[in-house]
Formats: sequence, C-alpha cells, structure tokens
Amino acid sequence: MTSKNPITYRDAGVDIDAGDALVEAIKPFAKKTLRPEVLAGIGGFGALFEVSKKYREPVLVSGTDGVGTKLKLAFQLGIHHTVGIDLVAMSANDILTQGAEPLFFLDYFACGKLEVAVATEVVRGIARGCELAGCALIGGETAEMPGMYAQGEYDLAGFAVGAVEKSEIIDGRDIAAGDVILGLASSGAHSNGYSLVRRILERTKPDLGADFHGRPLGEVLLEPTRIYVKPLLALMRQLRVKGMAHITGGGLLENVPRMLPETLKAVIERSSWPTPPLFAWLQREGKVADGEMQRVFNCGIGMVIVVAAEDAGAATRALTSGGESVFRIGAVEARSAGEPQAVIG
Repeated sequence: MTSKNPITYRDAGVDIDAGDALVEAIKPFAKKTLRPEVLAGIGGFGALFEVSKKYREPVLVSGTDGVGTKLKLAFQLGIHHTVGIDLVAMSANDILTQGAEPLFFLDYFACGKLEVAVATEVVRGIARGCELAGCALIGGETAEMPGMYAQGEYDLAGFAVGAVEKSEIIDGRDIAAGDVILGLASSGAHSNGYSLVRRILERTKPDLGADFHGRPLGEVLLEPTRIYVKPLLALMRQLRVKGMAHITGGGLLENVPRMLPETLKAVIERSSWPTPPLFAWLQREGKVADGEMQRVFNCGIGMVIVVAAEDAGAATRALTSGGESVFRIGAVEARSAGEPQAVIG
C-alpha cells in the first residue's frame, strides 16, 4: 500500500539535479588536464588509463591525502578555488619523491548539502593543480550527506597514481656522506600546521583583510601548496637525484630522515635560507618556540633533494631556470648509533 505522503530523496535533503549540474560544470575543467593515455574519464562508473609505452618496466606509485584544517580558513574567508590545488599538491609531491611522474588524479568531495557554485570552484582548483602537476583529472566522487557536515562546510580527499621506471626508483639507498642537500622554497605554510595557525588567529584576532606585505593576510594564509613536479622531473632527466623529501607535517626534522639510510644523517644550516615573513609573523604572534616551528611548519622549505656534491651547481641552475628558489641548506654525514637523523643548527 502506497503512503499518501511518500518521502522522497529530495525530502531527505539531497539535490539530485545539483549533482547533475556539477558533473556538467566539471567536464570543461577536466578536459584541460587530459593526457593521451586517458581512454575514458569523468562520467562513467570507472575511468580508463593506459600505461604509456615509453615505460619499459613501469612501477606504479600511489598516494592519497587531504587538505586538513586549512579548509576551515577557506570556509571563513569564502575562498574555495585554492584548496583544490592544495589537494593535488599533497599527493603529487608525495609520489614525486620516489621518482614517479603523476599520471592521473581522482578526488572525493563530501558535503551536507551540495552548493554547485562552491563545488565548482573547488574542482576548478583541482583541475588547475592537475595542470601544474601534468596529470589527468579522470574521476572522483561527490558525496552529499545531509546531517554529516555543518552548513557551508565540506571535506576533501585526493588520490594520485604515477609511474616510474623500476631502475629509476628514488629510494635513498645510494645517498652517501658528502652529498649535498638542496632546499626548494615553499609558497607558504602549504597544507600543514593549520590547527596551530587557527589557534594563533583565535588568540590574536587579526584583520584577515589587512595588508600583509602587499596582499591581504587571509590570502597569504591560503596560498596554495607549491607543486614541484615539472621542474624536478626535468632535473631527473639531467642528473641523478639520490633522495627527495616532501616537507609536510613534522617539518624538516621528521621528513628528511624518511629518505636517508639509517647510517647517515642530514646536517642542516638554518641560516642558509631566509625566514619568509609569514613564518616570522606566526612565530611572533603565537610566541612559538623555534623547535615547535621546525616540527610543525616547513619554515620556508617545501621540498628537499639530495645530489652528489659535483652535481649541486648544475642542479641549482636547472631548478632556478625552472622557476624554483633553491638553497644549499646542508650536507649528508655519517651517523653514529643513537644520533638523530636530522640536525638543524
């Protein structure tokens, strides 16, 4: 027997028409990211991607990540087009550290009620991130879940898959004492440490629209994570990069050791690169100790690479010509048992 007042999906708070509208809005952005290997992308139940014939022994490398509580700041400021770049950067930079070229990317966007205009801005940023990383945006999931999220809020997750020749995997095993450590400048706080950032903002209550070195403070805080893929892939075609570390949560102290053999340590000279104004401001306003800054934030260095001493000059020139700001921040030394694997002096 049919109820006189049937409950519909729309009554539950889900807007099917909005989902259809979002798919159509996404397609032009995704089209800009297509690679020749894409056989079927957005719109189907699954995306198809053919591994390029340029690889003799391809090894697939995968990574997944989110944007974290930086999203809270995006909600507060109503700026949604940058967090999509952050989303791609976190996974693309991660798989790059093993020598992988990012091939394709999928996203997961979850919200309580789908706002097409907001979601479209987010996906526009994701597509821009994919362009910067050279990978195809081939699919994803938009989940509308009434009651799960506060009004106007959403969550993001991303998934990247790349490939590297088996013989060219970067795993740090040939790093040796005497090798040089180069640091590539970050674009800001990237996507880490925002719980502390928001705590500082709550305490100090600054005007996020006020000028901060030529830009509104809020925009500086939302500056998207730098994507290092193209210049580093170009460098790897020129010389041997022995190790790479993406400087995310844990800073230099916790991320640099991840690329080192246990018998070696990284000795990093803190004075070898300037402190960006944002980090100086955060430390001053939050009264944050040096050790805490180095553990939570990238402090101006977003990616670290290790090369042989004789290749350091060529690597610096190549990366600089590719648009990166590069600093010689330290060297690899032998490590005694019990010593830390990263020392910042």
